[in-house]
Amino acid sequence: MPFLKKAKTILIIVLMLAFISVMFGFFSLFFGPKEGRMESYQQNKSQNMEKTIYQFTLNDINGSPVSLSSYKGKVVIIVNVASKCGLTPQYKELQAFYESYKDKGVVVLGFPANNFMGQEPGTDSEIKSFCEKNYGVTFPVFSKISVKGSDMDPLYRFLTSKELNGVMDSGVKWNFQKYLIDREGRLVTFFDPRTEINDEQVVKAIEALL
Repeated sequence: MPFLKKAKTILIIVLMLAFISVMFGFFSLFFGPKEGRMESYQQNKSQNMEKTIYQFTLNDINGSPVSLSSYKGKVVIIVNVASKCGLTPQYKELQAFYESYKDKGVVVLGFPANNFMGQEPGTDSEIKSFCEKNYGVTFPVFSKISVKGSDMDPLYRFLTSKELNGVMDSGVKWNFQKYLIDREGRLVTFFDPRTEINDEQVVKAIEALL
């Protein structure tokens, strides 16, 4: 009996911590900063020539390694995506934006992640099929990674740490947060998950880099 009571107590604590974590995520989503400060990028870009995304290699959705240096010279939008999220319809806007801007030197990179309430539970092949069948996605989508926590992918450690990117600290608040990268591979800013890719502020920031 003492063992059962102890196990029950531990279970309650675990559930409470999980609940607090979820609530903190929702609080950050609705009340946290909506975007990073462009001033930080402008002030530090000359000092950040070596702090770029080009140092990273990740597997694409088919399992083939892709060096992000292959996107040199392009403006890059990095998005953590999920197929079972209230924001999943943003795939449609991301695809339309990519089609409109790809010939202007802009690329969208999608990184599936299951960090938020298990909203990307599928395998890479299932994610690929979902994106193609439901949204006709042709922009590059990568193998599923983690974008927060102890198993955070090195790319996202770079994107979220000023010490590493030289521009700003941030936290990934939910699925579909957007990180903007300039033509030299440097972090510029980020945009809130609920801010769509065709939002006036986003478009203005992207076009300023072209």
